[in-house]
This record gives sequence, C-alpha cells and structure tokens, in this order.
Amino acid sequence: MQFEMRDNVKGKAMSYPVTSQPQCASSSYQTQLSDWHTGLTDCCNDMPICLCGTFAPLCLACRISDDFGECCCAPYLPGGLHSIRTGMRERYHIQGSVGHDWAALTFCLPCALCQMARELKIRE
Repeated sequence: MQFEMRDNVKGKAMSYPVTSQPQCASSSYQTQLSDWHTGLTDCCNDMPICLCGTFAPLCLACRISDDFGECCCAPYLPGGLHSIRTGMRERYHIQGSVGHDWAALTFCLPCALCQMARELKIRE
C-alpha cells in the first residue's frame, strides 16, 4: 500500500511506501508478584489480631473491610470477604488466585481473616 503526498513547494506527487503496520499501544505492564508477608497459619504472630479473629471474627472482618477502604458492612454481603481478599491481592500484587482465596475463606476463615488483618497492618 502506498500513500501519495503533494510536495507543497514543487507540486509533485511523492510516494511513501508503508514499511510497517501501526502497532496497538499496550497499557499493560509487568509487575513483580510477592507473597503474603505472613502465612495463613501464622495467627499467633500478632496476638490481638489472633484473639479477635478467634473470638470475634465478624468484628475483625468489619475492621478489615473498613481499613481496606470498603464499607464495614461488606463482609455481610454474599461474596464480600472474597472480594476484599481478592482486591487486597490485586492491590498489593500478591500471588494467588480466586480459588485459593475461596478455599482459605471457606475452610480457614479465622486464619484467613487474621492473615488479611496482619497484611493491612504491615502495609499501612
């Protein structure tokens, strides 16, 4: 494919061959994924969080939601905690998947809440 341009000085038609196709500008970028600062079962690393997660997990969930910038009622909504945990992973570039988040919150809820609270405390 060739385009013609008129040279304004001499009025001649000039031909410029297309040597490459325009490329789509990509807005994606590579980021380094990290791990959670503490493990899922490191509940006793922070005793106040551990006690709150053990004896008042819904209170801890509301605090996590509020600290994360969401409504404190989010944990009471279906899928609310899953959304917060997944959002936390995305915001802080933590490795994992929605399936891992689901498993942690379904089978180890107090431990997952404690891990999330510790992560927010470390990062803020």
